[in-house]
Amino acid sequence: MAKLYFNYSSMNAGKSTVLLQAAYNYEERGMNSLLLIAAFDDRAGKGRIASRIGLGADADIFGSGDNLFAHVEAKRAVREIHAIFIDEAQFLSEEQVWQLARVADKLRIPVMCFGLRTDFQGKLFPGSAALLALADNLREIKTICWCGRKATMVARMDAAGNVVNEGAQVVIGGDETYVSLCRSHWSDRRLKAD
Repeated sequence: MAKLYFNYSSMNAGKSTVLLQAAYNYEERGMNSLLLIAAFDDRAGKGRIASRIGLGADADIFGSGDNLFAHVEAKRAVREIHAIFIDEAQFLSEEQVWQLARVADKLRIPVMCFGLRTDFQGKLFPGSAALLALADNLREIKTICWCGRKATMVARMDAAGNVVNEGAQVVIGGDETYVSLCRSHWSDRRLKAD
């Protein structure tokens, strides 16, 4: 039975690396995978998933209003699909998560989503909230805070390196914009040891 998976973490835990490795494993065994990434995340280039350690692969892009069930059906009409991998899954809408659940249930294709659980204010992203509610399997990919404890939160910084407490939920960025922290240091807004 195919399942809907949600692999989540804070920033810099290696989600994209794990995704790309799993997709490679399918391809290596002669199975076709479909990779998807949010349209507005173009840090690695439009329609490209890349990891911090240099791995990368081309991917289809999805926008907030796209019907992912229909997209998968159209792709499946051209070639068999054995697995679907979605990077930046926090940017899915609730409706799209339901569509992906239907892909697993009706088309019997496993769907593996990778993304952040919470934003810089400690609030769930809509896609993450839906995945936490609907996924058959949940897996936390762990990373560490500067203190060595498990990082579960992410802080956003401004250009001067100060913690930002307000603003839009989504600002695309990497190490120059975000830092992963344990809950204690996130609460204290402490980015490093004094």
